[in-house]
Amino acid sequence: MDIQISQMSKGDRDVRPVAPAAVMSREQLILQLSATSGPTYLQAGLRALASYAGATHYLLVRCDFIQESGLDFVVSSDWPFDLVRRLASELTSGYGRIGELEKCMSLFQPNLASLPDDLELPQGVGRQYYALTFNVGRTRFSLLLLTRESVSLSSERLRDAGLLAGYLASCTRCFEDKLERDFDLTERELECLFWIAEGKTSDEIAMILGISRNTINNYITSVMRKTATKTRSEAIAFAVRNNLV
Repeated sequence: MDIQISQMSKGDRDVRPVAPAAVMSREQLILQLSATSGPTYLQAGLRALASYAGATHYLLVRCDFIQESGLDFVVSSDWPFDLVRRLASELTSGYGRIGELEKCMSLFQPNLASLPDDLELPQGVGRQYYALTFNVGRTRFSLLLLTRESVSLSSERLRDAGLLAGYLASCTRCFEDKLERDFDLTERELECLFWIAEGKTSDEIAMILGISRNTINNYITSVMRKTATKTRSEAIAFAVRNNLV
């Protein structure tokens, strides 16, 4: 139990126990989520999840939007705006370095990362944050949680938060259109993706479609950019996982 020490006269000290902060149980969390409704359902639910995990702030992002310009990848957040804007470039570069297999293996596994040293943070908030990745249908999300300085979060509670964040995102009607958004691949790009999944080379695809090899390579490069993949094999894995071929 923590103790609180108050200054007394002549150096005497009065030691009083301090009741620990109430910790929300899993049952209380589920009841709270079940009782929440209306247009603020997602935000209220994410705040409850952050509190349950022991975090101070939440940031829910769409991983398939991270490579795009602006802050369209942000679904919901109570992080300071300047912090999110600065973090965007960090997330983009970091996500681009991870292979498709690693992304799949990281689902629901809490990852600990650090914010850049030159970022100004809210008072009492530490530089480390936890990231949880999960899928809703064929859309991948990440839940990023800030904590107080020198505070470590429970892996079990983080996994609970990740699972329930997926539930929240899937049940929020105002985001239905976004969740079902296509990956903006053109018909030609989908054709190229299909043929590379069949093991065809650029030269072979060019012969099949009756266009130049350079044009085929441009389509394939565009596919990898839009799907945030680095190789043809990763693009094929992405396509299969998302029922694109």
